[in-house]
Amino acid sequence: MQTVEIDFDVFKEITNRRKTEGVTPNDVLRELFGLDPIEAKDVPLMPSGKPWVTKGVTFPYGAQFRATYKGQEFIAEAKDGALFLNGKRFISPSAAAVSITGNSVNGWIFWECKLPGSDSWKIIKDYRMGA
Repeated sequence: MQTVEIDFDVFKEITNRRKTEGVTPNDVLRELFGLDPIEAKDVPLMPSGKPWVTKGVTFPYGAQFRATYKGQEFIAEAKDGALFLNGKRFISPSAAAVSITGNSVNGWIFWECKLPGSDSWKIIKDYRMGA
């Protein structure tokens, strides 16, 4: 299977065009390109669930987050409408960052994100409008 990198706006548009949770991004693109559908067993399913929305930015369910602090890597995940880090629920990236550092931190520059289906990491401030 090939990987295609897309920007966040394209990802949101593809997600919005999914008619049901069973429709994959590949199904959406095949329909847009006028291609015949393929059997569902040939297409990997994307994780589905409530996305995390913060400051007008939507991170899809299953988006992964990482940060490095004092040489240690921390991994978090968007699910059930929040950011989960070490089993704890956070509603803002800064609150999650403070739980690691113990100090006031701008979470928008502390965390990187990898969206479902992507292999690349991007600092989350780049997802905010006007970034």
